[in-house]
Amino acid sequence: MTHPTLGIDHCFALVHDLDTAAAQFESLGFTLSPKGMHSEAKGSANYTIMFPDDYFELLGLIRATPVNAPRREMLAQSGEGLHAVACRIKNAVEAEKALTALGIETYGLNSFERPVPLPDGSTGRAAFATVSYAPDEVPRGIVFMCEHQTRETVWLPELLTHKNGACGLGAILALSDDPAGEAPRFARLWAQGAVQSDADQTLITTGDNSAPLILMTPEQMARRYPGIDLSGTAKGAFTALRLKTSDIDAAAACARAAGIPPVQTSHGIAIAPQHASGTLLEFVAA
Repeated sequence: MTHPTLGIDHCFALVHDLDTAAAQFESLGFTLSPKGMHSEAKGSANYTIMFPDDYFELLGLIRATPVNAPRREMLAQSGEGLHAVACRIKNAVEAEKALTALGIETYGLNSFERPVPLPDGSTGRAAFATVSYAPDEVPRGIVFMCEHQTRETVWLPELLTHKNGACGLGAILALSDDPAGEAPRFARLWAQGAVQSDADQTLITTGDNSAPLILMTPEQMARRYPGIDLSGTAKGAFTALRLKTSDIDAAAACARAAGIPPVQTSHGIAIAPQHASGTLLEFVAA
């Protein structure tokens, strides 16, 4: 049976206050989608930050419901930040069957849609089907699969240009006390998952034209991002989002215009988590 998971489609930050998070990211030079309102049962809403091949999502809980009780508990226990990675698949039903045949446990096969404000003033629909990897399969955070059924209402052209030059996901990074143990478990979640380790990091490839997942010990992360306090990132999930930019100077200028001092890194600039709703952001040259 062929492994169905082809790469990383998007990732999301679960945040305490969605409008505050949106204001932070707009001040950093991102173009945000209009707020997407989810169903009454979900009690959530989101903003997306779109790139040509992938995207980043800000997700907030706007009312307490039985359905979102687990995410409310997650926020209370782990704090806001980068909680989830969504994987590329062609078909959620077939992915569930294929992964079961491969001995990889999944749960929560589901389909849903939400209204989307369109440029001409009308409202379209964004439809998805999702299935999640079982918690025991995932060393940290949430990893699920997402089938886009209406790409034309998600990847709107006017959302793809950002003042900071951001143009794609570069990598997702996580603090780990056991990268050697966690990496093979993560790698099996993708068809092309493979592990490469050196003195600076443990990298898991996730597919063609797809951001890798990088695990770092606290010591390695401190060397990569000296002086940045990571205590405000999501506990037991993911820590940092590396973004490709076509203009690193524009990214730095946006941060300074917002009164946020960018931190120089070995490959670009970083924005501390307190300025990005619990996610450490790093901009690197595309």
